Amino acid sequence: MDRKEFLRRGFSALGIAAITPLISCSSDTVDPVDASSGTTTGSATGSTSDTCTATASETAGPFPTKSPSGLVINDITSDRTGTKLSVTLTIQNLNSSCEGLAGALVDIWHCDAAGNYSEYGGSGMQSTNYTTVHFLRGRQTTDANGRVTFTSIYPGWYSGRAPHIHVHVYNASGKSLLVTQIAFPEAISKVVYAQGVYASHGQADTTNARDNIFRDGVSTEMSTVTGSVSAGYELTHAIVVSA
Repeated sequence: MDRKEFLRRGFSALGIAAITPLISCSSDTVDPVDASSGTTTGSATGSTSDTCTATASETAGPFPTKSPSGLVINDITSDRTGTKLSVTLTIQNLNSSCEGLAGALVDIWHCDAAGNYSEYGGSGMQSTNYTTVHFLRGRQTTDANGRVTFTSIYPGWYSGRAPHIHVHVYNASGKSLLVTQIAFPEAISKVVYAQGVYASHGQADTTNARDNIFRDGVSTEMSTVTGSVSAGYELTHAIVVSA
């Protein structure tokens, strides 16, 4: 089964058991994973407090980072080429008046300009074999204001999905708090995909509204992206968890 078919059938039809082996069967998987939050697609809106709304939970997808504790890095670009993207995430605690959550572990991962993920490949889900390399994956710990930053490239796309970044947030003790995804403004993606290494891959074939994950809304998952192709882009986004 390829990725497009996987997405068309929907993650709920596959069930938790079908996804869990991808997360847990590897011998180097040593990080805590909450299987339910890692495989269940949430609604576009969540619990609310006086000042903020919980970020929607989403699937970790078929390509979660196998051992994120070994990828504690700020610059996750590795050898991948593309338009520079600076990612700043603020983790807020719904249960503490939406204050920044200090000491949280934040993992992010996304595909390269051609739509491929590291750590996987050589199968129907992804033909290009990148099973022995690690790129566009990293972990950081939030500062006193609940903030982490990463240096990366603008994600590419693959058939059936709109551009996105995966995020998994843990508390300082390693308890899973939220698995979610970050959406991108389509107008900016169109500009990026018309140039450089992205041009040969063309424009994304799926909009946010038609995306299997985002089609129920992106009110808590849409990022703010500013900048330009020449200077690079800056992504900022707040993720609200219950800690």
